Amino acid sequence: MSPPRRPQGPRSPASGSGPGNSPTFGPSARSGTGQPPRPRAFDGKRGWKGGEAPAEPRGGTGQAPGRPGGFQPAAKPWAKAPGKSWSRSPAEPRPNRPGADAEAPRPPRPRHAEAPDAGGRGGPGGPRGGAEGFRGPARAEGGRSFGGPRAGAEGPRRESAEERTPANTFWLHGLHAVAAALLNPRRRLRRLLLTADAEETLTARLPPGTYGARKLSVERVEDRVRFHSFLPEDAVHQGAAMLVEPLPGVALEDVLAASTGPVLLLDQVTDPRNVGAILRSAAAFGAAAVVVQDRHAPPETGALARAASGALETVPMVREVNLARAIRSLQDKGVWVMGLAGEAKRTLAEAKPTDRRVGLVLGAEAGGLRRLQRETVDEMVRLPIGEAMESLNVAAAAAVALYELGRA
Repeated sequence: MSPPRRPQGPRSPASGSGPGNSPTFGPSARSGTGQPPRPRAFDGKRGWKGGEAPAEPRGGTGQAPGRPGGFQPAAKPWAKAPGKSWSRSPAEPRPNRPGADAEAPRPPRPRHAEAPDAGGRGGPGGPRGGAEGFRGPARAEGGRSFGGPRAGAEGPRRESAEERTPANTFWLHGLHAVAAALLNPRRRLRRLLLTADAEETLTARLPPGTYGARKLSVERVEDRVRFHSFLPEDAVHQGAAMLVEPLPGVALEDVLAASTGPVLLLDQVTDPRNVGAILRSAAAFGAAAVVVQDRHAPPETGALARAASGALETVPMVREVNLARAIRSLQDKGVWVMGLAGEAKRTLAEAKPTDRRVGLVLGAEAGGLRRLQRETVDEMVRLPIGEAMESLNVAAAAAVALYELGRA
């Protein structure tokens, strides 16, 4: 049977050696083997580890009660007292910071500040009771507010009625675009906003009773800044804007039956201003329609209608899924389809027929006509331009080509 285990713990002063039966610390202390004792390290949570504690550690020389022979550092002012809880009971007064004056207990604040009275001054329970003006929600200690944003911080801005544009609608702007839409029975109108000068100009330009026939009331705009809440900043609206729906689609067969003019086909021309300018030239030179590819053409927008200057309402814009298939459909109906390219051998004036309708295909400025369209058209032609310039803008080329086709 093994002897009972000796309890471990700090040495008492009686077990030490030296005068007065006190333990000896310091560099001169020696162990029984003649070697100096192992230095000890102090752990703030577990106390001393290793050999004997030093005689004069930093922080004090007192001994903690209940630990004879062991050194404890001086009590820290922020340390929790034995048996003391960190939490404070509601009845216990709140301690003040060192150096701060004692403050009287404050009455409880309401959760929400009262609204100002009719005179615009805060009520007794409102923010800054008796202060002039209503300055927002009441504020508590630490800068926190009750039921509102911080003082000086703006809340989320709500969109106006114009900014919340309904689905499947867009804003037309400009006097020509608005006037043409009012005269187009196929266009469905929602709202009309006019300044006093714009209303006077449109009334003189439109037939009498146009607003009543379209069952549309005019909303007067006093401040022109209102237009920029739903239009782009660079939009030239001329004091007129109208919320409309896109035009219904039209079939290529119906367009050919309604007009004998030439047909323009655009191969992936995506700039709305170029498309609008081409529509304007088509209306000026009597084109039957402008055919675009459905997925590679801009939708109807205010910028496109503004560039078209009213031609969006008069020239049909046909959308086709496959442009090469639309070219073959025109060829089956007896249309002579030609493509514009700068490297073609013959000019448009030399190749244009006089006994049939003409279809003209124009490509984007970057790549021109694609390979499939080049292989599908009946002939490739060019516009005669000087050597100083390699090519023309697609809208300018369309205008020149339509002028050449209209010549006898």
